[in-house]
Amino acid sequence: MKQILESINEVLQDGGRKPLPSICRSDRLREDLELDSLELAVLTVKLEAITGIDVFAKGIAKTIGDVEDRLVEK
Repeated sequence: MKQILESINEVLQDGGRKPLPSICRSDRLREDLELDSLELAVLTVKLEAITGIDVFAKGIAKTIGDVEDRLVEK
């Protein structure tokens, strides 16, 4: 989960927003973390560059838990 938090915080800081101190599995990417479409695309690219896994290949990941599960599946 640390890798996901670091990637999200990079995306937020690139957009001039403050980093998050923590995340939990139930956090929703759009509603709770307020990531827009562009930020989600950038997050996807960052995570894929690190892990080699496209977390959105199987459809939309709505929560941190969805992202984490897809990273663990491989």
